[in-house]
Amino acid sequence: MDFRRLLFLLLVISASTDSSAAASFPSAYEVLQQFEFPVGLLPEGITAYDLDTGTGSFSAQLNATCSFELENKYTIRYEPIIEGVIMTGRIEDLKGVSVRVLSMVWLSVVRVVRAGPNIKFSVGVASAGFPVENFEECPRCGCGLDCEKEKGSSSS
Repeated sequence: MDFRRLLFLLLVISASTDSSAAASFPSAYEVLQQFEFPVGLLPEGITAYDLDTGTGSFSAQLNATCSFELENKYTIRYEPIIEGVIMTGRIEDLKGVSVRVLSMVWLSVVRVVRAGPNIKFSVGVASAGFPVENFEECPRCGCGLDCEKEKGSSSS
């Protein structure tokens, strides 16, 4: 076999190995779904994540702090590194996610629980539940789920 054929064969094998490895490595959003959570718990733009499948410890990375308003009464903030322990239907010891209620104080979201058709968020002693379907879409930094409305108001 001449050198060019050998080089071509190695390139083909290498390309097919790389694409099959990438296809078998799920995104952070797909991992959420594997644990029975909707993809919209994380904003668009997760650049990388680590998951210890033995302990459930995870970290997800964004390029920068991400914040947006929801329902004109909550501001959600994701730090560049989000950490916690994930298991089916639960995220414990959450760090890097906070909520500001009524433009007052920032509260750290420490636990997220899937309770049937609802998702319950805990900030220590208080918690609030919302329908799972509210999280079917990933929010975008800056505009959350109202990006089309933002686009429309900025062009007028």
